[in-house]
Amino acid sequence: MTTVPGDTAWVLASAALVMLMTPGLAFFYGGMVRVKSVLNMMMMSFITIAVVTILWVVVGYSLTFAGDTGHVIGDFSEVGLKGLMAPEAVSGTTPTLAFVAFQLMFAIITPALISGAIADRATFRGWIAFVVGWTLLVYFPVAHSVWFLDDGNGGWIGDKLKAIDFAGGTAVHVNAGAAALALAIVLGRRIGWKKDPMRPHSLPLVILGAGLLWFGWFGFNAGSALSAGTTAAVTFVNTQVATAAAVIGWLIVERIRHGKATTLGMASGAVAGLVAITPSCGAVTPVGAIFLGLLAGGICAFAVSLKYKLGFDDSLDVVGVHLVGGLFGSLAIGFLGSAAAPSAVNGLFYGGGASQLGRQALANLVVGVYSFTIAFILAKVIDLTIGFRLKEEDEVAGVDQAEHAETAYDFLGAAGLRGHNALARPPAPAADPENESTETSEKEGANA
Repeated sequence: MTTVPGDTAWVLASAALVMLMTPGLAFFYGGMVRVKSVLNMMMMSFITIAVVTILWVVVGYSLTFAGDTGHVIGDFSEVGLKGLMAPEAVSGTTPTLAFVAFQLMFAIITPALISGAIADRATFRGWIAFVVGWTLLVYFPVAHSVWFLDDGNGGWIGDKLKAIDFAGGTAVHVNAGAAALALAIVLGRRIGWKKDPMRPHSLPLVILGAGLLWFGWFGFNAGSALSAGTTAAVTFVNTQVATAAAVIGWLIVERIRHGKATTLGMASGAVAGLVAITPSCGAVTPVGAIFLGLLAGGICAFAVSLKYKLGFDDSLDVVGVHLVGGLFGSLAIGFLGSAAAPSAVNGLFYGGGASQLGRQALANLVVGVYSFTIAFILAKVIDLTIGFRLKEEDEVAGVDQAEHAETAYDFLGAAGLRGHNALARPPAPAADPENESTETSEKEGANA
């Protein structure tokens, strides 16, 4: 099969867009945490880029897309991307290495999503060990099960069960969300949770991150068409429509519950819509995407408060947005799926019966349980060996200082600059000696 230059360009450009999503996630998560944790939060995303890239090239692509073993994992025939640089190495209408690059970006962002659930309290070494273990044991086999299609001889979810996951609702969001829940339980609650204010330190960073995610998500969803054609166009439009509707849905719930529409709610609603449309962007019509987005925004707005009722400290609402949003978007195919869309499946509302809904439910149940179980065991082992939870004194002082010996903002430098400017002013009149000690102590107290 020959390659099509336009398709190759689209897949490579989409890979770059998806790559941008992980730095966008770093800004999104980084803005949501307290000032003493922002660098660590961002580094958890960036180190995932480095670690997963190496894993993917060495063994990950081969285990995910090279052959099939038992419908759950690939094989070792293309370890180190063996043979994939040859001109005849073609995947669909693009060079295989273009597909390798595109799928790599999905492998990177999936474990990075998990990090938001354990903000403020995880060791950096523990996080790296978890990313390595979870990517090998969970992401690669799940991605193979969902996306390796071979006329009935591929992965059990996508090729045998025929569950639909166009761009990662099951393989990415439910997968990551279930693991996030496991880590939140294993690492326990942050010190002061429910008592101390833990407000976002920079909402502008949150909005910047949400905007980068929204932008990159067009590569995530429309790029999954793997060609520059009608399917890419449909998924692109559905992604935009559902996300816009989810913003409105989230803000409506906020307004009803709290009387105000917030910036954080708007950003969170956008991400919830992006998550929900991911599995279904090729299965619904644009009108269906509006209903899906509105419902996803409202449902996720309610879901983020479950952690307070159930008692688990999911720091940045990974469970409420990614697990719940991904599950809802996947199940929505069973209701809103239309044969007019590229996936060509009718849901219940289009006279298709309940069979597709059952497939979607089974796929997500198995992936969620498997991911939760492995993540729970892996986190426990890491915590008992090299340590995963920060020491109490380090958590109180701040994970940035404890783990990286850095701070995000140089407050002392800014104070020094103010002092330098003060020296440049004309000298003040001589002070009364009797009042000088009082004025000096007042200034020292203000500086402190």
